[in-house]
Amino acid sequence: MSPLVHRIPSDEKIPETVDVVVIGGGIIGAAAAYFLSKRKLTVALVEKGWIGGEQSSRNWGWCRQQNRDPRELPLAMRGMQLWDRLGEEIGQDLGFRRSGLVYATTLPENIAQWERWRTVARQFGVDTRMLSAAEAKAMTPGSSANWIGGVYSPTDGKAEPSLAAPVLAQGARSNGAVVLQDCAARGLDITNGKVTGVITEKGLIRTNAVLCAGGAWASMFCRRHGVDLPQAGVRTTILRTKPTTEIAQGGLYTPEVAFTRRLDGGYSIAISGRGTLEVTPQGMRYAPQFIPMFRKHVKALHFGIGRSFFEGPEAIARWSFDQVSPFERIRVLDPAPDKKMAHLTLARAKALYPALANVEVAETWGAWIDSTPDATPVISQVPSLPGFFVAAGFSGHGFGLGPAAGHLAADLISGDTPLVDPRPFRYSRFSDKSDLGPPGGL
Repeated sequence: MSPLVHRIPSDEKIPETVDVVVIGGGIIGAAAAYFLSKRKLTVALVEKGWIGGEQSSRNWGWCRQQNRDPRELPLAMRGMQLWDRLGEEIGQDLGFRRSGLVYATTLPENIAQWERWRTVARQFGVDTRMLSAAEAKAMTPGSSANWIGGVYSPTDGKAEPSLAAPVLAQGARSNGAVVLQDCAARGLDITNGKVTGVITEKGLIRTNAVLCAGGAWASMFCRRHGVDLPQAGVRTTILRTKPTTEIAQGGLYTPEVAFTRRLDGGYSIAISGRGTLEVTPQGMRYAPQFIPMFRKHVKALHFGIGRSFFEGPEAIARWSFDQVSPFERIRVLDPAPDKKMAHLTLARAKALYPALANVEVAETWGAWIDSTPDATPVISQVPSLPGFFVAAGFSGHGFGLGPAAGHLAADLISGDTPLVDPRPFRYSRFSDKSDLGPPGGL
């Protein structure tokens, strides 16, 4: 089942010419369209399904600096500043609250990891502190676990996945951007080796700048034009409860299960790091680059083969621009949830919090997290194709980073001073092998 998403209106008529076409109406694309439109550039935001319909509405909703990879941390910090102001600036609530994030554990290896991260936090001035066993217990009233400690980030928080991308897209539309839903981008129009337009199912939009923010579909789109973007997808499962007893104001991570309080009084609940890595043609193509990451997470991943081998963003696909493309065949990527995982998630939640014994599940859905080999996104121009930019591969971190990532992409496209140093996110790092951090980050 797809999670509920705030639906927004579309523009019916495609423009003949714009300054920038943004492909993909998730939070990254919507944010980029918003910040580009604020600079008085003409923008078309093109989405094959509906705004926020895929991973941007299927995540936990966490907006955090805590436990970020050092390469992402400057982006995360600027992102929190943007989250603070965007609701008031646009005039609509994105559900953002600095409600704090609590991590509690029974595992010594977690404590060691968080202690190591404090060195990074001190370098960047992040507000975080370790919790003793007693403090962790005090911050999780009603929990049944005997924690050995934890970590707390009081200035981190969460936003509402069902609202954020649509509200940002509405903000862009208010600034004059054209929002085209049910309008797949089939490919690029290229003249003399440079981008000159985007070929959509509804016609050609002429432009000299294109941002591909297509999430899990980005690699397939790029590959159609000879651009290699290594991506691997992991299918995960998440559930949403009906309104229930408050057990945490914001977000709570534990090794067993994680909770996020939603605006409606229910919780999004999931098991961190658990998912299914499905064998796909794209996965096999890029497997050598992902082996270090897979080895690091092998205990948390299940391996399998399913429909994704034959259809979806990682299947073999060939299409011409005057025919129906794979993007039209699957308007919204809605992977089936793992029923066993959903039952396990709920059982763990009830065991940890007896007060949830009678909680009712409102929805269960599958999610598709697209990763890069170093678990760090690409936000970059593609040097081999002038006018083509990519913002994808956010590796499960895209929602919280979304506003800042969109801002950075807009900076690069417009030639303005980048919000943060863009070098850690450059496309060319996979070929020049420089600045690649440890597999999977921290």
